[in-house]
Amino acid sequence: MNYLLGASGHGLVVLDICQLQNIEINAFLDDGIKPPFFAGIPCYLTKAVLLFETDNILVTIGSNPIRKKIAESVPCSFLTAIHPTAVIDSTSTIGYGTTIMANAVVNANAHIGNHAIINTGAIVEHECKISNYVHISPNATLCGNVQVGEGTHIGAGAVVIPNILIGKGVIVGAGTVVIRNIPDNVMVVGNPGKIIKSLNNNI
Repeated sequence: MNYLLGASGHGLVVLDICQLQNIEINAFLDDGIKPPFFAGIPCYLTKAVLLFETDNILVTIGSNPIRKKIAESVPCSFLTAIHPTAVIDSTSTIGYGTTIMANAVVNANAHIGNHAIINTGAIVEHECKISNYVHISPNATLCGNVQVGEGTHIGAGAVVIPNILIGKGVIVGAGTVVIRNIPDNVMVVGNPGKIIKSLNNNI
């Protein structure tokens, strides 16, 4: 059985990608109160479904810490969803449980980790290294040889210049321009990007 875990707007987008890939989704799973169907697909409480190693899941939740917690708690294998309009260079590598959305670009020798989200129109340039549970938001641009630590969220429209190291558990605000390395567990906003506070991330 193939499941999407998270009945939400994000889940709707991922469902569309799976259908375009001819991946049959049998049901949504969600711990919240949902109707019997979501987007025409059966929807069940996660705790009501007995999952097996032979099942396949894609965690369709945008929050990096929650996505990690769920992914580490299920015994299943993981689906990977790549929109057919995404441009993925043949020398790049894409981890399991990852979603790459419409018109995203992943260029030469880039590495995308497990359970990452490369959102609509995002650009990940050559030789970038994106760790597990990272979310690159719509229209963000990571120039060449950028490294992004586990659980970091790059906001919509942010720009990261080449050769930058971004730590784990970082939030880069929408529209931020990152011109210097960023340590772990901080929030960065503005142009140029500045650290405005420390974060207590558990990623």
